[in-house]
Amino acid sequence: MGPSFHAFLLYLAALSWVRHHLVLAMTTEEKAKTRDQILEMFDHAYGSYMKYAYPADELMPLSCRGRVRGLEPNRGDIDDVLGTFSLTLIDSMDTLVLLNRLDEFEEAVKKVIVDVRLDHDVVVSVFETNIRVLGGLLGAHVMATMLQQRQERMQWYKNELLAMATDLGHRLLPAFNTTSGLPYPRVNLRYGVLNPLSRTGTESNTCTACAGTMILEFAALSRLSGEPVFEVHARRALDVLWEKRQRGSDLVGTVINIHNGDWVRRDSGVGAGIDSYYEYLMKAYILLGDSVYLERFNTHYTAIMKYISQPPLLLSVHMHNPTVNVRGWMDSLLAFFPGLQVLRGDLKPAIETHEMLYQVTKQHKFLPEAFTTEFRVHWGQHPLRPEFAESTYFLYKATGDPYYLQVGRSIVDSLNQHARVPCGFAAVQDVRTGRHEDRMDSFFLAEMFKYLYLLFSEKEQLLFDIDDYIFSTEAHLLPVTLSTMHPACQGNASAVHPTAEEDLFTHSCPSTQTLFPNNPAFAKTIRDRYKYLLGAGGVYHTTPVREFELPLHDTGMEPVEFLKSMGISLSSGGALSGGQPDSPSQKGVYRLKLIAELTHTPEEEVIEPLAVQIISPPFLGRVVLTAGPAKFGMDLTKNEHGVKGSVVKSAPYTACSAITNAEELQGRIALAVRGECMFASKARRLQEAGVAGVIFIDQGTDSSSEGTPLFQMVGDGGSTSEISVPLVFLFSKEGQVLLDALEEHSSVEVLLLPRNKQLGQDIKKKDRPLVMNVNVRLADEWDLQAGSSRQLGGGIATVELVLEPEEQREESQGLGSSSTASDPSTGAQAEPSDSQQPYAQPAP
Repeated sequence: MGPSFHAFLLYLAALSWVRHHLVLAMTTEEKAKTRDQILEMFDHAYGSYMKYAYPADELMPLSCRGRVRGLEPNRGDIDDVLGTFSLTLIDSMDTLVLLNRLDEFEEAVKKVIVDVRLDHDVVVSVFETNIRVLGGLLGAHVMATMLQQRQERMQWYKNELLAMATDLGHRLLPAFNTTSGLPYPRVNLRYGVLNPLSRTGTESNTCTACAGTMILEFAALSRLSGEPVFEVHARRALDVLWEKRQRGSDLVGTVINIHNGDWVRRDSGVGAGIDSYYEYLMKAYILLGDSVYLERFNTHYTAIMKYISQPPLLLSVHMHNPTVNVRGWMDSLLAFFPGLQVLRGDLKPAIETHEMLYQVTKQHKFLPEAFTTEFRVHWGQHPLRPEFAESTYFLYKATGDPYYLQVGRSIVDSLNQHARVPCGFAAVQDVRTGRHEDRMDSFFLAEMFKYLYLLFSEKEQLLFDIDDYIFSTEAHLLPVTLSTMHPACQGNASAVHPTAEEDLFTHSCPSTQTLFPNNPAFAKTIRDRYKYLLGAGGVYHTTPVREFELPLHDTGMEPVEFLKSMGISLSSGGALSGGQPDSPSQKGVYRLKLIAELTHTPEEEVIEPLAVQIISPPFLGRVVLTAGPAKFGMDLTKNEHGVKGSVVKSAPYTACSAITNAEELQGRIALAVRGECMFASKARRLQEAGVAGVIFIDQGTDSSSEGTPLFQMVGDGGSTSEISVPLVFLFSKEGQVLLDALEEHSSVEVLLLPRNKQLGQDIKKKDRPLVMNVNVRLADEWDLQAGSSRQLGGGIATVELVLEPEEQREESQGLGSSSTASDPSTGAQAEPSDSQQPYAQPAP
């Protein structure tokens, strides 16, 4: 093959990317409009806090008043963030600078200096006070000095915020007075930990993230103040966690004893309890330039990708036995992890997990606080967390893919439509009902608006170069120049064994040119595997002409054969132009003209119900249970007589580990309960056991086909073509009927079939999906007559790719028809796009 043909292949690979970008790309005006909307939203939230809540720590947006600790009902550990130090104002200050609200920033700094005290007799969370208050003071100090050095404003500022940060740092230091060096989880701002008046110091345990998320703020404080004691203590805590890792798996647990270093909870994941420990190892290297942190992160990251990451899922495993999953749900805090993977340069799993999170978000308008591995709501709360927006920003920055602008746009719309209230933005108590909760946490202002504003901003529109700073876990801005301000603290002799598997980004920053070598469609091709993760359907429609240049110097058959191998049907130019003579071979540069472009409209796919009919005595077919189908396995709608068999409960009932009653299941229809692992995993194990079919039964007791929409069970992101047995799903009430029958009678036989075949109902789909036929041909002057148009026939839309000679650059367009229909299996058939709303799964 000549070099020109390789160039052709490169341009052909870019075709999908070009169409994708033309559909999703935002104009400069659209981005500016969204950016202005984000500014208005911030002004509404911040202005509501200042009007109704200041100087209280938080705003209660439904009550339109401030939350003052001791005056409102106690919320338990959640209230440990409240220290009577105007938390929301401190947490928001550097956001004001980023959003160019400089007058408000200067006024906020003056209020903090004059009004805020840090010596109240109150017990606070060491972790939360560090990331929100100490980080907020440091971030605001950094912004103030930056503006001062530019001689733009803040000339009156005399490092007052840094002095307050140093004072707060000394008030947090007593928490580190333990035998291990791991900090107590709480401290009294006035009396410390061990003082009889402190009302704390009796705790024995802390979470891994609580102990391991101090190094950025404490090291920044040391290097800005010149007092190394803070960095020394934070580093010592990290050393202990590193030494206590499980050496066989290189994983850490979730909760650790602060006195003896024993693990109290040994479950290991990347969500709540551990999340920012991993984040701070990577970011400590970026901020401080110490390779010890990078080596530790790489070691942990290898273990995470080996045991915890099962794209698109991020599981929780046992640190000592990491092949064992410890729970069947994920929490929303892990949504930060794709952003961390972008910093690592590992974009493929980042894109996969982010797409899964987006599908869940689209289903519920917000990301639930926890959801199962089958994407059902586990905990329905949504306290306006910013982690998903954070990862969206980092993925857009790494890929430039406008898809992520559309994701950001959906976040903005959901906040305005479903969280906005007259006095700010209210958390969602349950995403299934949309009911609000009377809270607006400070991180909403500190993080959410930073990431959304940056997502829709160009670098030249910002007051400063954002790449000169690293985000803390609370999105406070710390300058990367800190690594050169003061030498790193001494005394760390922790051994670091070499990373087991090193790659291109183990010791270097990621590069877009390396991540996407000659493949600008990289991100989309990864996402497309997961667009139906929760079940979806839709049809495509045409849109106006799009056009771009394609230099094609090769007139041989190789390009034609390549197109044919992709499933693109080919016809001669004469046949497609109403019998005009074929054009002679054209040499030189051709243009590839996209005559019709594939888009979609969001339309729900109608789910055809199946049935489980109990046919053994005494039921004799009189009991018919409505069941849902699967998107894999045997298609019962094409089976004339259905599938018959006796039912037997699987052992274990979850079918998530080795089947122990395979002999009993042989040739029978297995019953398995939903949960703990994905439907496809259960189906594979049961099929290997020799079952004739599988009936999955919902967990709980209150779901039914009458009150909950049917859904299609989906695969696990991998191939499911090997699964051939029929699979149906019963909600819990219908499932209980079957279980009761099995308990009462020694043998129960059922028939699995479409419900309309049993009941005689004619259930039709609202719309027949259109098959899209892609046609490529070499065009000549006879074909390029302006205004030419041909009618589509047979309900099959056609995309025509015209290779037009350079010398024939007449403005023309038209729809071609072909007598040859593409086989849908070739890949030329249209599929619903990424933005198609999934068919909703039922809430538990």
